[in-house]
Amino acid sequence: MTPTSPEIERPDQAEAWFDPEADRLREECGVFGIFGHPDAAAIVALGLHALQHRGQEAAGIVCFDGRRFHSERRLGLVGDHFSRASTMEKLVGAAAIGHVRYSTTGETILRNVQPLFAELDGGGFAVAHNGNLTNGITLRRQLIRDGAIYQSTSDTEVVLQLVARSRRPKLVDRFVEALRQIEGAYAFVCLSNKKLIGARDPLGIRPLVLGELDGRYILASETCALDIIGARFVRDIENGEIVVISEEGVESHKPFPPQPQRPCIFEFIYFARPDSIVQGKSVYQVRKKMGAELAREAGVAADVVVPVPDSGVPAAIGYAQASGVPFELGIIRNHYVGRTFIQPTQSVRELGVRMKHSANRAVVDGKRIVLVDDSIVRGTTSVKIVQMMRDAGAREVHFRISSPPIRFPDFYGIDTPERDKLLAATMDLEGMRRFIGCDSLAFLSVDGIYRAVGLSGRDAARPQFTDHCFTGDYPTPLADVTGESAGKQQMSLLAEVG
Repeated sequence: MTPTSPEIERPDQAEAWFDPEADRLREECGVFGIFGHPDAAAIVALGLHALQHRGQEAAGIVCFDGRRFHSERRLGLVGDHFSRASTMEKLVGAAAIGHVRYSTTGETILRNVQPLFAELDGGGFAVAHNGNLTNGITLRRQLIRDGAIYQSTSDTEVVLQLVARSRRPKLVDRFVEALRQIEGAYAFVCLSNKKLIGARDPLGIRPLVLGELDGRYILASETCALDIIGARFVRDIENGEIVVISEEGVESHKPFPPQPQRPCIFEFIYFARPDSIVQGKSVYQVRKKMGAELAREAGVAADVVVPVPDSGVPAAIGYAQASGVPFELGIIRNHYVGRTFIQPTQSVRELGVRMKHSANRAVVDGKRIVLVDDSIVRGTTSVKIVQMMRDAGAREVHFRISSPPIRFPDFYGIDTPERDKLLAATMDLEGMRRFIGCDSLAFLSVDGIYRAVGLSGRDAARPQFTDHCFTGDYPTPLADVTGESAGKQQMSLLAEVG
């Protein structure tokens, strides 16, 4: 590990410290589609509501009425726009796809909001994408040099361009040809005038499931989106699989050489909703087991276990059950504070963290507490939460994290900072403890994560998850970014093509 870095500011000197959301891993995106339902767009809107946790910047729906495609894309939350009759009455047809977005490539502007749509030879084609293409910028440059005209700065548009350039007679074959040229992580849901198409990357990094409602088939990022509409879970789309849904039913295509799947471990740690089922396992139960493993690996004498809400709650329950230390809500979260509140002065900014998280003094005062969270990114919010516990009278604050230290950036759809902004990449454990201001600090081991999902531990020769944020083991080539300066290179490339 590297020694404590003098270059990282304590958050009391940083301008944006007061925003708890600035120090979280950002969700990827969510996709949803249904074929053959008379209220297709309304079903998609409900599904997107259930997937809102995967992206809050923008949402969109494209549908087909048998003659024409209709598209509505908006910045903001699903409920801000797709609960209005004036919007939904424009979205007619029996087939529709939708998307909720947090941008990992491309600016947050309307022309980047998905689903993206284009008129191609043979008809319209709409694409919604969860993930990130690690050679998207390279392909974009090549396509622009060859005369392609882009309408967005999103890497997803590469797929539309590649499909448009294919000379294969069938749309599915053109889509497969496009997928053969891309690298990285993806779950695609696409809509043509005759078909709903889903695709998952060859390693299955990004999730996609198949559901069924009254005989109509559905594609979605998570099972919680099926539950909200009363749909039946059929199965996970397999890694490297393409499914084609039409009036004839569901066809499965596997055009890639078989590989062992490596789904993203962060679905279990943070991204998926606790009530979802991922890879056949309850996310909620796995998170509880992570907490139990954490208690076994790094238990400490304490009076209460306190979660950092909401993401730390299941792990804190598991820690409390395994350790025998009582679980208490020592932090109360205000769910009614938006992300756009502006604090006009430094003195008011210093109160900002309490807008979302407030100490429950009756639980904390005079106690030795175990504070449980799911991850540490920059660490700035962790400093303020620990200080909040001390201000509320905590005698000792022992910080426990139910995932390993995040030491490497992600290029597959998770918005992580550049490596030199990741606390665990720039400090050793003692340096992080001093920075955060807690009495002790411990993370769950990589083997502990694997045990929590039902495996004996990480097999270095054949890891079963995409866990590069902890290990540096990137499972695909990174054509657009390489080495220590990968994040900086990516930003400069995006600025160049954007």
